[in-house]
Amino acid sequence: MKIFPLSAYRELLRLILGMIYGMMIAEKTNMEGEKPTMGKVFWEGSVLLAPVPPALVTCGTVEQPNILTIGWTGILCTHPPMTYISVRPSRYSYGLIRESGCFAVNLPTASLVRAVDFCGVKSGEKVDKFKECGLHALPAQRISAPILEECPVSLECRVTEVRPLGTHDMFLAEIVGVNADERFLDENGRLDLEKSGLLAYAHGEYFALGKKLGSFGYSVRRRKPKTGGAEHRRRKK
Repeated sequence: MKIFPLSAYRELLRLILGMIYGMMIAEKTNMEGEKPTMGKVFWEGSVLLAPVPPALVTCGTVEQPNILTIGWTGILCTHPPMTYISVRPSRYSYGLIRESGCFAVNLPTASLVRAVDFCGVKSGEKVDKFKECGLHALPAQRISAPILEECPVSLECRVTEVRPLGTHDMFLAEIVGVNADERFLDENGRLDLEKSGLLAYAHGEYFALGKKLGSFGYSVRRRKPKTGGAEHRRRKK
């Protein structure tokens, strides 16, 4: 029979005692009705939904345009196409949007990150943000507010309802038109946003979108049979 050194037996005893102690603590915890630790930290409710598009929202007119950065935006409905933006009533753009009843949501690229940040911290009441950032306003097709020349996609939006929520008021709007940069259309005329390098915002930081990982429904889509290989060559013979 092989004899192990005394230190090995001591280590084994230490492990056994540690396991017994852990089982006793777990049993005590269950008896007291405490929930087991799941490796997550609980915080009070907050706005930690990310990533979101740091949209450049244009308002006013082509002659007197204004622009602000909005993170609180998204899609509400497909038919009719509905979106929203949430704006603090104290913002200069709030009055312009409320008065005109329209705005445009422009999706920025990573190359516009400095302009996006600038337009989110400066007020159009004191600064000409278009001039400072070298941006250009273009006339929209169906609303009086301008769209942004530098963005690959611009959504023309007409306000249908204003809903006070707390710190922000939500402008619910119908998307009445979409403007897309021809450079980002594929050979079939479909929009290919992967080429544009869109910008994303998460927890106070800006990120460029990464590589494409899949498309909607790809997990259940039937794979096309591969052509070529040994079997294909045998059939040709």
